[in-house]
Amino acid sequence: MADLFAHNAARSRVGQPLAERMRPQSLAEFVGQTHLVGAGRILHDLSPGRTLPSIILWGPPGCGKTTLARLCGNALRTELIALSAVDSGVKDVREAVANAAGKRDQFGKKTLLFIDEIHRFSRAQQDALLPHVENGTVTLIGATTENPSFGVVAALLSRCRVVRLEPHKPEDLSQLARLALNDVPRGVAKLHPHVTDDILERIVAAADGDARRLFTILEISVDLARRAADAASGPDSPATVTAEQVAEAAQGKNLLYDRAGDEHYGVISAFIKSLRGSDPDAAMYWLTRMLEAGEEPRFLLRRLVIFASEDVGNADPQALVVATAALQAFELVGLPEGVLPLTQATTYLALAPKSNRVLTAYAAARKLVKEHGNLPVPAKLRNAAGLLGASMGHGDGYKYPHDFAGHYVPEDYLPDALAAAGTAPIYQPSDSGFERELAARLADLVARKRKG
Repeated sequence: MADLFAHNAARSRVGQPLAERMRPQSLAEFVGQTHLVGAGRILHDLSPGRTLPSIILWGPPGCGKTTLARLCGNALRTELIALSAVDSGVKDVREAVANAAGKRDQFGKKTLLFIDEIHRFSRAQQDALLPHVENGTVTLIGATTENPSFGVVAALLSRCRVVRLEPHKPEDLSQLARLALNDVPRGVAKLHPHVTDDILERIVAAADGDARRLFTILEISVDLARRAADAASGPDSPATVTAEQVAEAAQGKNLLYDRAGDEHYGVISAFIKSLRGSDPDAAMYWLTRMLEAGEEPRFLLRRLVIFASEDVGNADPQALVVATAALQAFELVGLPEGVLPLTQATTYLALAPKSNRVLTAYAAARKLVKEHGNLPVPAKLRNAAGLLGASMGHGDGYKYPHDFAGHYVPEDYLPDALAAAGTAPIYQPSDSGFERELAARLADLVARKRKG
């Protein structure tokens, strides 16, 4: 069983990435996440002997989840066993629990069990862990980039406190960068870097809240600057980092997006809500975020087709035509040109008048069906084809609308029990867009029906 944090204090740091070299050695060195480590917070002032509840650390990459888990073990001076859900199984969990039970029984020592990417554990693996968290054999620290509600079983989740870590603030990243720039044994100070405030801002912006990415960009940028300075002026000259070197090191931002995870649901929700809120700029931003992160365009197009009925409906019947045409056009041309009909449909739907009466009409009809079950079809509405049907009175009394003026005749088409009860209207048009006209038509039909 591999301990992710096991290391020899005397081991050389040569070859380790800057992010690893700069990991804080105590909670006092930890930068950011003050809502967790600040005074009076759950991870503040962890002293030996303090009882820590089982917790799930939920946050984006590079926000300090793994570092905090390690620091908790150091601060509490307790046994720390670390597993990665990516390459551990039920056997590893059982071995960790057995080790913890042995330390507890023999030496009275508590054990922290850190599980990285806990959302990747199967239900069986999480169930194997559950009783040992419940009885206190281990204190669990789980780390996940995904919403724990999606990836952690409810029974285990209920026994843990979920704490949310946020992306690092720009001022936190600036502080981390300056620490690395001025640190000789662990940082890059030995390379004599010269980084202006403007360049530092570029590095921080490119990191986008991710401390690990910050250190990677900084390390590469300084290395590029050092090589350029060596070639031009010699090894003792300042290594002045340029904007071009930062751009080369950053190679564009990594868009945080998992097509099956929490960020997927968050971004698609923002997209739909922007459409519903009639904001084409926001809708286009979220659409582009998803496309640039690798989302399947057909998924987005299907969502637009649903939206065209669910949120626009008869307020603009053309919306469904535009959405389905965009789907067909994408199938015809594919990428990259397929983003054009996708954009056209997105902007059209964002600016279309809105109505959810299609959704509410189906919900109302479904409620009636569930409440009243299989009410008989009125005889007059049944098909009168065949001698048997005719002998049973099928079709008797049916009034053919096209035989009447205006192609309409007052009639009840609901089951007799519902018609007699005077059920509330199922479809109630809104006053938005084309539905205003439909509402006027419906009002006229209702009035004519009442006159008989």
